[in-house]
Amino acid sequence: MTERYPGYDVLSKRWSDSWNEQTRRVIDRRLSAPREASFFTDEEWRTLTAVCERILPQPKDRPPVPLAAYVDQKMAGNMQDGYRYAQMPPQGDAWRRGLAALDGAARETHGAPFHAVRPHEQDALLTLMQQGKLTGPAWGGMPCALFFAHRVLPDITHAYYAHPTSWNEIGFGGPASPRGYVRMGLDRRDPWEAAEAKPGEEEAARRKNDHVG
Repeated sequence: MTERYPGYDVLSKRWSDSWNEQTRRVIDRRLSAPREASFFTDEEWRTLTAVCERILPQPKDRPPVPLAAYVDQKMAGNMQDGYRYAQMPPQGDAWRRGLAALDGAARETHGAPFHAVRPHEQDALLTLMQQGKLTGPAWGGMPCALFFAHRVLPDITHAYYAHPTSWNEIGFGGPASPRGYVRMGLDRRDPWEAAEAKPGEEEAARRKNDHVG
């Protein structure tokens, strides 16, 4: 896959005017997040990891964003969204129910927990969840489609785009403070923003991105 922002590394901004000490502390915490579960059980962790891998497959040529670790961290720290649907239990309970129900559906259909079945079988089960077609007592009355749309997708995708690796992919410079943005018009770029590579202009974009800071 062609890089959209070749040569760009948001972490090169660390000691530039683009980031302040608060920004550095936040990014350091994200990069040092534990890679083991503190909220989920071992079985839940394996299933969560498998769900993350199917919802947001990652390139094999770079270290992956630790999606399951970020979801676990959110649950362990009780970092809530600020709202909750009436049909949904608190976020940690919702995840526990959803993972148990998904494992139950996998065992009933394929004779093994979700993390142990084949990728296309995992995709089929997630599609049934998205369509609201998974049932069973493990759901505890929680609508599976609502769980998919308002826990699975946002928790996993928000985890992905909280990491500097994904910022490099989309040309994001990190928090705007303290430097801020000046060129606010359409299709305008501040000097400290990444340059997007247009067809045939990849090398020019790389040269610009080598000096972004």
